[in-house]
Amino acid sequence: MSNAVKVEKLAKVFEFNKGRGFSKTRVETTAVDRISFEVPEGQSLAFIGPNGAGKSTTIKMLTGILRPTSGEAEVLSLVPWRQRNKLSRLIGAVFGQRSQLWYHLPPRDTFELLSRIYELDRSQYLRRSDMLIERFALASFLDTPVRKLSLGQRMRAEVAASLLHQPRIVFLDEPTIGLDVVARQELRDVIREWNREEGVTIFLTSHDAGDIESVSRRVIVINHGRIVLDDKISNMRRRYLSSKVLNIKFHDEHSEVAVNGVTVLKSTGYALKLEVDCQVVGMEEVLHHVVNAGSVADITIEDPPLEEVIAHIYGQAGSSEAAENVEVS
Repeated sequence: MSNAVKVEKLAKVFEFNKGRGFSKTRVETTAVDRISFEVPEGQSLAFIGPNGAGKSTTIKMLTGILRPTSGEAEVLSLVPWRQRNKLSRLIGAVFGQRSQLWYHLPPRDTFELLSRIYELDRSQYLRRSDMLIERFALASFLDTPVRKLSLGQRMRAEVAASLLHQPRIVFLDEPTIGLDVVARQELRDVIREWNREEGVTIFLTSHDAGDIESVSRRVIVINHGRIVLDDKISNMRRRYLSSKVLNIKFHDEHSEVAVNGVTVLKSTGYALKLEVDCQVVGMEEVLHHVVNAGSVADITIEDPPLEEVIAHIYGQAGSSEAAENVEVS
């Protein structure tokens, strides 16, 4: 299997002036620190880390927006910053906070514009767009100006637009940010299906643990510009996402919930917040105790904040030298 992405000792150092007048000094900040990894074609990768870890800088280098300070990278056998025009026809990109859809025009008009930018064959474009419109359920708002769409509708149209020219790899930077629970899951399902059925390589960054678990088979964690973990998502789920947070609301005052493996994070007369270690106790048993504690009005089950998971991973890694890359098929 050939690689969609190959990175060797890639680094990016930003320089800026600090101070004023004669006291001004030149300061260097390392955003990405000599990272190396490979992504086989057709794989779905989550590239995650805390804010300022180097995720967006890496994506900008891989899409040709930024030139690295040192190191090498190839995306689909092309050097991004040297062959950006050619690469742009082979990749797609979705940025959760930056739209490629024209704000005052309906999605249909943006699709038409993109078909001309990419010089798509007219008959192929029509077949492709019809298929995307059906799969992403865009027909009901295809002729509605983007400014009038809900965030969930806009993001579905964004992903469809990025797939219009049949890219071989799609870079997704926080694609579900701001979406409600239903819209978030719908988008995850579509991305996962596209990866499975068309073999599109997925390069995902997200702060949502649900995105990572739902979409990706492999995860790379980056912190302070260095890779601290490269492993299968199943291993990460077992080792670091074994706990869940339960938020329970009761109709009346509740009794205590005392179960081995369950930590009470917050308790009031009509509400309860629990952390459950799923390696110690099953969720079914916990829910049984919760129901017996009082008349339940509502229950939500959440993953721990991804920042906590990353901090745990980084703390176990100890140093970049201690972090080992794991080959993933």
